[in-house]
Amino acid sequence: MHSPTLLILATILMGIMTMMLMAAWRFNRQIAGFGLWAGSYFFGTLFCVSLLVRTATPEVWSVITAQSLLFLMAYLNLRGTRAYVGLPQSWPGYAALAALLLVAASAYFTAIQPDPGMRFALSSLMAGVIFLLCAKTVAKGKVQEYPARYLYAMACGCHGAFLLIRPWLFSLGKSGLFDAAQAIAVSQFVMVESIAAIVLMAFGIVMLANEQVTLELRAIAERDPLTGVFNRRSFLTLLDKSISHSDRMASPLSIMLIDLDHFKKINDTWGHKSGDEALRHFVAVAVPCIRNGDIIGRVGGEEFAILLPDTDISKAATVAERLRCEVAARPVKNEHGSITLTVSIGVTHYRKDEAPEVTLHRADNAMYTAKDKGRNQVEVTPDLNNTGQFEPPENAIESDQQGEACEAKSAVA
Repeated sequence: MHSPTLLILATILMGIMTMMLMAAWRFNRQIAGFGLWAGSYFFGTLFCVSLLVRTATPEVWSVITAQSLLFLMAYLNLRGTRAYVGLPQSWPGYAALAALLLVAASAYFTAIQPDPGMRFALSSLMAGVIFLLCAKTVAKGKVQEYPARYLYAMACGCHGAFLLIRPWLFSLGKSGLFDAAQAIAVSQFVMVESIAAIVLMAFGIVMLANEQVTLELRAIAERDPLTGVFNRRSFLTLLDKSISHSDRMASPLSIMLIDLDHFKKINDTWGHKSGDEALRHFVAVAVPCIRNGDIIGRVGGEEFAILLPDTDISKAATVAERLRCEVAARPVKNEHGSITLTVSIGVTHYRKDEAPEVTLHRADNAMYTAKDKGRNQVEVTPDLNNTGQFEPPENAIESDQQGEACEAKSAVA
């Protein structure tokens, strides 16, 4: 198969992929970057068409058009990739300047000092660098969690690397890999590589869209829609996994059960909208108080639970007291003014070989004990020592001191 036929095939494939991506984008506009990818393939189709009709147009205009379209294809692909992973876009002026320099250099090596090899090298290096940047940008996260990202990164990376070595492949004679007699074979190989890259990258884009939809559906199934934390079912699943890890690694696991005090009064006095704001406000306060590896979930109407892996009960009590203090010191602010919010927290730890329900029940009892003692308190379940007697946690005095400091801070606030 000779090069013109391969170019026609590449044009047809690019057009089909463009229409496919445009149609998919129409029904998935919420996926960041999808429209930019579709635009990239649109300009890629125009680039292929410009190569087909280049003999019917003046050489300078043909070169400028082709270089501009190739740059737009690569640049929009990079913008789409950055949008997909949530990165901010760079200032368009940089891209405009790069495109202007590329077009000016191409025009110079066409009309003033004709040098097709230099023009080819410029376009190859420019596109190669951009596609390698696409690969680097999208290859984020674990392969098991984001396989589509790495498939797309591989397609972009391989295509970008090939574009960078293309000038050397076409440097015929002593300095290049092939001699003049092999130029036609090399050009056909380049076209085949371009066709493969077109298909693989389009397939990767579709897989990325599918990955995004899957992640959104998973978030809907796992997350509480009001607060964004794990829902009860997901939290219990994670509790089982955390217990298995604790048993396997012989590491401590602590649990906090939290209830928003007088939540019904907030709903009855200021309405359910204020109640929803109070729930979201609590999460906004709680998340900075815990580590990235800790797990927070909404397990009831105004009840939350927090898993603290690799944390003994003494440290968990300190975290709970800090959380209680922060919530009390930061009232909910809305159109009704400031609404004071406090929490009652029960803290316990997992005991080897006990069922998850038993651990949760013990934390629940501790939480209700805190409420019975007047609310806005942390209640820690005592540990059993070797003699079978209960002994208070080591940080009991420390927690009392922190509580006094917290009350003083709240009074000042």
